[in-house]
Amino acid sequence: METLSPLTATGQTLSLYDVASSDSPLIVHIDFKSPYAFLAIEPTRQMLKSLGVVADWRPFVLDIGSYLGTAKLAKDGKVAAQSRSQEQWSGVKYAYFDCRRYANLADLTIRGTVKIWNTNLPAIGMWWIKLHEDLNAQNQTDGLLQRYMDAIYRPFWRREFDAEDLDTVFNTLVQIGAPTEGFKAFAEGEGRAYNDAVQEQTFNSGVYGVPTYQLPEYPGADGRASQFFGREHLPRIAWMLEGKVGGENSEDKAPDVAYELPSDIEAGALEKCASEPGIVQKQTGLPVYFDFKSPNSYLALPGLLSARDEDIALQWHPFDHKPLKKPAQQQPEEDRGTRHRRIRGEYIAGDLQRYAPHALHDPYLATDCDAANMGLLWLQEHAPTRVDDYVERVFLALWRDEIDIQSPEVIADLLDAVMGETAFDTGAFDTGARDAFVQGTGLQALAQAYDRAREQGVSYAPTFYLGSEPFQGRAQLPLILARLRAGV
Repeated sequence: METLSPLTATGQTLSLYDVASSDSPLIVHIDFKSPYAFLAIEPTRQMLKSLGVVADWRPFVLDIGSYLGTAKLAKDGKVAAQSRSQEQWSGVKYAYFDCRRYANLADLTIRGTVKIWNTNLPAIGMWWIKLHEDLNAQNQTDGLLQRYMDAIYRPFWRREFDAEDLDTVFNTLVQIGAPTEGFKAFAEGEGRAYNDAVQEQTFNSGVYGVPTYQLPEYPGADGRASQFFGREHLPRIAWMLEGKVGGENSEDKAPDVAYELPSDIEAGALEKCASEPGIVQKQTGLPVYFDFKSPNSYLALPGLLSARDEDIALQWHPFDHKPLKKPAQQQPEEDRGTRHRRIRGEYIAGDLQRYAPHALHDPYLATDCDAANMGLLWLQEHAPTRVDDYVERVFLALWRDEIDIQSPEVIADLLDAVMGETAFDTGAFDTGARDAFVQGTGLQALAQAYDRAREQGVSYAPTFYLGSEPFQGRAQLPLILARLRAGV
């Protein structure tokens, strides 16, 4: 690819030479058509303010159709044209459901878009401002860049901003008091060429979604800047920016993913984000749909056991989750969709290893969990107080100790360990009845458990429920626990 010369204005330079380097310790990639990026803006600002860190904010224009299919709504709100699979539609619908939940919590509006917008013009507007404002000013609340972001994000998600109209972007620059002389020529010429080139290079460097955070001062094993996709990583990013990496102090333990909430959040705010507003009957238990072979379920275990210690009863529901798909090997000629799926798959596997308490021997594990699940169902009926202990033991056996849990003998040993000798002395645990269950009615009970998960529409492990409201992933636990405590 031809390398363009750096763009320069008022002493500022934008260079294509290394898209993963910066004068700032943190690069933040955003796209105006991403609701997840929209929701990440304020938490990222708050983190930067608390740490006194200046970020390098950059636009990254998503090509959603290349990996998630396309869709367009007619005026009546019905789908006029689309190229999505049922699985892709389910993912999109849940994403908007989840984003609205957190938007309501923060008094923001997110309306579903009527099409996949081309957001190159607003991106070019960001580059224009970055050429006319130094890095420190770009991070100030009253700076041009932050005002520009707000002036686009908020009306865009109210369906009041045409991101594909040059005059609309120009008027936004006027609105915030930014320089405008020469902008239209820039947007149609040099700025457009620069943006096209930097988008390609950023994607080829491994950025595939937004918000993506890069820390140039912390290179990974491949020599590239450490990279995090999603605002749930802000706790770990803040920990790294504070210089706690490698610290021996137990208090400096690396934090897990979390959609963090304000410490002073009130029940009224929590009520706004519920899918069925109104204080409901207090839910003391937490349904957990999980799969032993799911590494994400395993990584959720510490957070769930902490919730149990707050007297929140964990209600374990096994289901057969599709294993993580191993990405294909890189090919000499890849289209954008193929490359996106590959780098996304590589990132997910690397991210699991990053947060795991030890090396995961195979994040793509596809073992049969039926025997382990039947052991769980048996305990739920005969010794419900031992279930949490059993679940923990099975997870550790599989992921830490690399034991084959497909073996009925292994599961029998784990059940024996959970129950202890006293159970046999008192006749509370009849191994003969247990074996008969596994070989007979247990199969029927397991099929019914899997059917219930399918009827619920569960497709991700782990998935939690408050009433009929689903939450996917352990990053949701702060909101789940806050609402359980508040009875919302």
